[in-house]
Amino acid sequence: MTNQTTKWSQFGTLIIVFFFWGFVAASNDILIPVFKEKLHLTQVQSQMVSFAFYVAYTIGSLIFLLISSAIGKDLLQKIGYKNGISLGLIISALGTLMFYPAAQQESFTLFIVGLFIVGLGFSLQQTAANPLAIIMGDPKLGSQRLSLAGGINNFGTTIGPLVVSFAIFGSVTASSASADIQSIKVPYLVLGVAFVIVAIIFRFSSVPNKIDLEAADTSDNVEVDGSKQSLEADTAAVVPARRSVFAYPQLVLGMIAIFVYVGAEVSTAANLPEFMKEHLQTPTDKIAPFVSLYWASLMIGRWTGSVGAFDISKGAKSILRFLMPYIAFAVFLLVNRIANHDITPFYIYALLIVGLIACDILSKGNPARQLLIFSCMGMLALLVGIFADKMISVYAFICVGLFCSTLWPCIFTLSIAGLGKFTNKGSSLLILMIMGGGFVSLLQGWLAAPEHLGIQYSYFVGVACFAYLAFYAIRAKAALKQQGIDYDVKTSGGGH
Repeated sequence: MTNQTTKWSQFGTLIIVFFFWGFVAASNDILIPVFKEKLHLTQVQSQMVSFAFYVAYTIGSLIFLLISSAIGKDLLQKIGYKNGISLGLIISALGTLMFYPAAQQESFTLFIVGLFIVGLGFSLQQTAANPLAIIMGDPKLGSQRLSLAGGINNFGTTIGPLVVSFAIFGSVTASSASADIQSIKVPYLVLGVAFVIVAIIFRFSSVPNKIDLEAADTSDNVEVDGSKQSLEADTAAVVPARRSVFAYPQLVLGMIAIFVYVGAEVSTAANLPEFMKEHLQTPTDKIAPFVSLYWASLMIGRWTGSVGAFDISKGAKSILRFLMPYIAFAVFLLVNRIANHDITPFYIYALLIVGLIACDILSKGNPARQLLIFSCMGMLALLVGIFADKMISVYAFICVGLFCSTLWPCIFTLSIAGLGKFTNKGSSLLILMIMGGGFVSLLQGWLAAPEHLGIQYSYFVGVACFAYLAFYAIRAKAALKQQGIDYDVKTSGGGH
């Protein structure tokens, strides 16, 4: 297989939807405390925001699989990949329309229904977009391309909380008493219009509409716009294809990994406002910059992990590995400075970024090794947050975002490696497990009650999630080696 450079024109269009996913997901963390305060909800009730949004991914994936089964053909192979993304954007736009009557009636139920519909659309978009990102160039750099796309996703998560905070409070420095739920209507209607515009752009873009996954049972090549591209790493042996997608342990265990990864990522941020209110007495309207820094931490890590996707010299990549995280951090500082937030408390965070850079260098571009190292660091950060207090705990919980940053591309790349003709089905099953963001958040919200563990010790839920991810990193590497797929072969001398 010959290496191919990234198709940047196609990839540039594709990453627009990654931005939207992040913008909406992070904005939910601002809606949670506002709904809790204005609609008089308990902490576990407020976590229904995350629950409804992420469970929608599961329902959407199940609908995808049922339709594919009913028509006897993979749905995306029938309607096309970019058409699927366009359809998903239209569905999400319909969800944003629900925010108008929800705000008018101050109905928590209608808000939840609207977020659920938005999530349904995102489910279809993600099922199509993640495999596309992997095959838009050298597939051996697929995880790095997903990191780059994830970095754009987290640019959305960085500005999302600030924009929505401004919409709700009237200004980013207003008192929480000025919060007006009805002010949510306009930004979400504007977001819906943006969804429709991008849907039209996708429909007429050069993004591939078809991927040939039926070429052979071994399926180590796919065809995109006439050129053969592999979805696997370099292989040491040809292994016969299996009869069922569930016969691949890297996928089955990877489904659980996606569940707990998204759960840990989302619940850490979703419960951060309550932790800051209880332990630091932080006003609701002052929490947005800290939530923004959590999601910016994912951007910092993903920009760092994406360096390998660029077609530049090894020396230039080494320099960028040190520059990219601080460029991303500077973006966070700039956005918050424009929003008139005091950014001086965040300068110390630059020291924590050094740890991220060290972990990235140690991973050597190997998705299994990176997953293991970053999962262990995520556990360490949570344990510091649990047993420390005040701002040390806040920054420990926030820096979990640094180590969550590249876990999605690592898990996704490992899970669909070697699936061949089952790649689309495997992708849909992985998207289905995004529901972990809802279930784990709900579990932590329940445990956060004073009569249970309390908000601080509830973060042991995340520790358990990262422990499983460390196990998966080891197990997936072994399973793939048995199938002739060895990422150590790829990375040794690969300049990653």
